[in-house]
Amino acid sequence: MRGLKGKRVMITGAAGGIGLATAQRFYDEGATLLLCDLKPLDETGLAARFPERMRYVAADVSSPAGLAAVDAAMGEDGGLDVLVNNAGITKDKSALKMTDAEWDAVIAVNLTAVFRLAQAAARHMKAQNRGGSILSAASVVAHYGNFGQANYVATKAGVIGLTKTLARELGRAGIRVNAVAPGFIDTPMARKVPEANLASLIERTPMARLGNPEDIAAAYAFLASDDATYITGTCLNVDGGLVM
Repeated sequence: MRGLKGKRVMITGAAGGIGLATAQRFYDEGATLLLCDLKPLDETGLAARFPERMRYVAADVSSPAGLAAVDAAMGEDGGLDVLVNNAGITKDKSALKMTDAEWDAVIAVNLTAVFRLAQAAARHMKAQNRGGSILSAASVVAHYGNFGQANYVATKAGVIGLTKTLARELGRAGIRVNAVAPGFIDTPMARKVPEANLASLIERTPMARLGNPEDIAAAYAFLASDDATYITGTCLNVDGGLVM
């Protein structure tokens, strides 16, 4: 991959699943990591996994204090080249049973924090005057809806719209803004789906399997790299053909 070595990369939700696979891919490509998750560093195992070129921020990105901590960290070590907005949560329930708290919690992490962190990253990138790449996690369910996920689907559809808007606004500054829409990936979140439902989803997927976190990490790495310098405002589906 061209142009990832030495890039300064911020990844949220980095302690497990897709976030951890993404951190590993960027690290292997020679990037310098700024990782964020809720847990204290000594509970994540990240220090042993990334013994150099890594800094860590323990922060809740749905809180003003957490956002401020991440924003401040972005400005250290000379700034930021890539933001990967990966952190996300689910609180599934049918729409008529969903509480305000369940709606608000998912919106706060999956959409509001994505906007605030993209806003902060763009300011740092513009100040550096060297462009940058902002990447965010969408989902294939944004394209067709999903039972019991009104809050989650709304955030992922919002991420796609936000991505297109920011791409228009930031393009002249050399900042590219893209999203990745995973299909059903073999993570703890996917394993919450009832076994019969999961089997049905695999049956409907042309590739006939769940994706791996590394599949999504590879998409993020490509979109962040100098091989993708003319790609902005897109949402790349990585779903084994589930949505065509």
